[in-house]
Amino acid sequence: MRSGYRVLAAALSLGVAVLASACSSASGAATSGSSAGDAIVAVGAENEYANVIAQVGGKYVQASAIMSNPNTDPHTFEASPSVAREVSAAQLVMQNGVGYDTFMNTIEKAAPNSARKVIVVQNLLGLPTGTPNPHLWYKPDTMPAVANAIAADLAALQPAHASYFKASAAAFITSLTAWDNALAAFKAKYPNTPVATTEPVADYMLQAAGADNLTPFAFQADIMNGTDPSAQDVAVERSLFTQHKVKVFLYNQQVTDTLTESFITLAQQNHVPVVGVYETMPAPGFNYQSWMLTEVQDLQKAVADHISTEHL
Repeated sequence: MRSGYRVLAAALSLGVAVLASACSSASGAATSGSSAGDAIVAVGAENEYANVIAQVGGKYVQASAIMSNPNTDPHTFEASPSVAREVSAAQLVMQNGVGYDTFMNTIEKAAPNSARKVIVVQNLLGLPTGTPNPHLWYKPDTMPAVANAIAADLAALQPAHASYFKASAAAFITSLTAWDNALAAFKAKYPNTPVATTEPVADYMLQAAGADNLTPFAFQADIMNGTDPSAQDVAVERSLFTQHKVKVFLYNQQVTDTLTESFITLAQQNHVPVVGVYETMPAPGFNYQSWMLTEVQDLQKAVADHISTEHL
């Protein structure tokens, strides 16, 4: 099983010397954006969170992401010394939690800074540590809470711009209306649409859209954690296609192996449209809002028009 829902907490292997160096570099950087004229240095463990930080912070924030390559498996991410230095120097850090990006905790503990603001989305949403699906950014209620938390922490770092951050957060939340409306429209027009998946990447969005995911969660969890699903669950998954029980098949296009590829082929052979979803925000050309909206639109095209969208 890959550690932390397959996220390698590789910061543990960075070594005491590297983290000590990162801690040292953080001591001077912690106040670099404390004056009104300086940009606040912010880091998102995942690029979707960094994107929201940038939208809320605007010209007063310099935001970067640790995991930002949509062509790689974010679950096998390995933290490097440069990542440790980047996180340590940040005044605002945002991470997902629920075991998804535990390497962040290691770096933060090795480079303590009482002035650093840390937003853990798991805590923000009041979720227990054992939450089985870590892909919290697919929950429609996640990013409004995230945006408001970002605005509050940025305001604490730069009080002079508090009204700017609050207005930016409100504008961002309003911009999510198109996604919310698309989810509601799909739910109303195609209630209880049966679907199959490989992993629970988009499960929260599918639930909001009123879809009925027939793939056993044990199967999804095994694929997510890099373990072999049981023969029984594999047989159930196969039957969803061979017996034409589902109208669309969604797979994590950032994480494929011979088993998931075989299901893509099986879906195609049985004329089930295939939709690829991203685990982290695709780039360039997307922000969080357009990414989420596009995935709902692809789901609707698959159900309504039998069109596959395997890659964005």
